[in-house]
Amino acid sequence: MKLKSVLFSIIIICTGSTTILADEYQRGFSSTKTCTRNEYREEYIPGTRKDPGYVKKWEETVEVPCPGVESKNYKQEFDNNDCSEGTIAGGILGGGLATAISRGKDRWWAIPAGVVGGSMVGCQIDGG
Repeated sequence: MKLKSVLFSIIIICTGSTTILADEYQRGFSSTKTCTRNEYREEYIPGTRKDPGYVKKWEETVEVPCPGVESKNYKQEFDNNDCSEGTIAGGILGGGLATAISRGKDRWWAIPAGVVGGSMVGCQIDGG
């Protein structure tokens, strides 16, 4: 009885540790690549009549985009969804519906609200 439980425990521990190692393979791994280049810099230091000016020279290491690696920072996304037709049609239908439903003093706010609400619904229907 004791031997069976020991063997069972060993099998569970071995199986469990193998699964854990397989699941953790490069989990959370990130790699970064930094490309740099040396740039030559000069700065003129002005002088006076007794102490002439001079040019200060040095090289500076600057970080640049790596060649062949596309950066997400430089990628521009373009949204070409245009919902102008749906906005116009929805505004006309919303204003007409508000005119037909409203009575008396309620028309002064119902018609503009119908136009705005209809234009928003029309834009969504048109794909915007």
